[in-house]
Parts: sequence; C-alpha cells; structure tokens
Amino acid sequence: METVAFISTENGDDLIVSFAVIDPADPAEIESLTLLRTPKHEHLLEDWERGVSVSFERYVEDEEELLSELCLDRKSAVVRLTTSLRNFELDLRKVDDREVTAMRKVLAQMNYDRRIRLVGV
Repeated sequence: METVAFISTENGDDLIVSFAVIDPADPAEIESLTLLRTPKHEHLLEDWERGVSVSFERYVEDEEELLSELCLDRKSAVVRLTTSLRNFELDLRKVDDREVTAMRKVLAQMNYDRRIRLVGV
C-alpha cells in the first residue's frame, strides 16, 4: 500500500486528481500518481481512447493506461484504483478531509459518461 501525503485537484478544461505518494525508498520524496481527463477534447479521440488516463512517475509506459474502477473506503481511508495495466492501493490517513471532498467532486465530474466504476465516492 502506498501512503499519500496530500491530494491536489483541478476542475478547469482539464479534470485532474493528483495523489502525492511518499516514495518508500526516500520518505522525504514524493511521486505523483495523476488521474487526468479532458472532456473538451475527447471528441477528437477514438472511443477506446476516451476516459480517465492514469500516470505514475514510478512507471513509464508506452501504452495508455486508463482507469476502470476506483473504490473509496472512507472508514479505513483507503483508495483502490484498477487500471488497464495494474492496481494501486493508496492510504489516505495523512490527507486532509477537505482534499478528499475535493477529490470526490472532481471524480464525479470525470465520470460524466460512466466509463469508470466509482464505489464509495
């Protein structure tokens, strides 16, 4: 499980949720795990390319990684992400409640076409 120090969000032309994941090799460093969707430009993409893209600084992939499911367990403060390539488990216990609320709002906007399965959001 990855520990998240904070979450930043953006809800302009780009819808972004970025998790600042603490690097297990160096707790003073963080790596960004970012969820991104740009609805304004999605009509230019093929149907199979549309959705929430996922990038993590730890992994460099040539293939597009799309989010298929996000489960938020508020009681245990854990987020589980399922993508087209891998799974992530994030510990949100260090994250401020306002950041989690902002994350939930942006995730709902990202899922305007129900391409991802949101649980607990």
